[in-house]
Amino acid sequence: MGKIKEIVIISGKGGTGKTSITASFAVLEGENCVVADCDVDAADMHLLLKPDFKNKKDFYSGTEAVINPDACINCGKCDDVCHFDSIFQNEVSYYVDPMKCEGCKYCVYVCPTDAITMKDRWSGHTYISTIKTNATMVHAKLGIGSDNSGKLVAEVKGLAKQTAKMLKKEYIIVDGSPGVGCPVLSSLSGAKFVVFVTEPTVSGLHDLMRVHELVKKFKIRSGCIINKADLNKNMTTEIKDYLKQENIMFLTELPYSESFKASLREYKTVVEYDDSDVKTKISDAWNTIKEELK
Repeated sequence: MGKIKEIVIISGKGGTGKTSITASFAVLEGENCVVADCDVDAADMHLLLKPDFKNKKDFYSGTEAVINPDACINCGKCDDVCHFDSIFQNEVSYYVDPMKCEGCKYCVYVCPTDAITMKDRWSGHTYISTIKTNATMVHAKLGIGSDNSGKLVAEVKGLAKQTAKMLKKEYIIVDGSPGVGCPVLSSLSGAKFVVFVTEPTVSGLHDLMRVHELVKKFKIRSGCIINKADLNKNMTTEIKDYLKQENIMFLTELPYSESFKASLREYKTVVEYDDSDVKTKISDAWNTIKEELK
């Protein structure tokens, strides 16, 4: 087996069918891959791939202030300097609301009794699971109110690479975040091929352009799937013209199909549910990607 090949599936906007297509690729490849759900802000690929959530670990990122009530003398200096209004007073001492604390340490510096310390901030969980195809899936759940999703994506990607190397798998299939933010940047690092999933709307084309500008900076080969292509044929033509202009591989166009919704209701991917043209097109697109990576 050669080097591990990492394919990242992203979209410029949400709702294009990115996760459904990513999960379909995972089902088509079976046990010969590791799946990574890097859409940690709205992770939902587990609904289709049914991981067992067997190996769970806490994820910490950043720091937050903690006040020791036994050492606090209620001078209020910490409250005076806090720019985030995260420090409050009760009948015993001052205390910190962790949901508001930004970890700047200003309160630590001004406390005359060293009553304030910084602790690692819990930001969520990571999981290494076995899914219904008997492949391994690395995924995560971002804690409520937590930020640093880009760092959590990096943690998921790192675990996925370690797992693929250990299990000697040929592919890592990554469900990236939509948009162009920090989680997307983190998703793209180390990728060998990027798949854009878009739809034939003005916003679909605009957001495809935005995310492609980002991918170009990484100099990664890319291809595009146009979902629901028959709903606006003129817009589909515009997208194809843009793909040709930017040297983006056109992988396939998928028709609007009720099978996507029907399969979701049964917690299945469309390639498990449907034997129609949609399944064939997704399968052909996946084979094209693998041929390109050879």
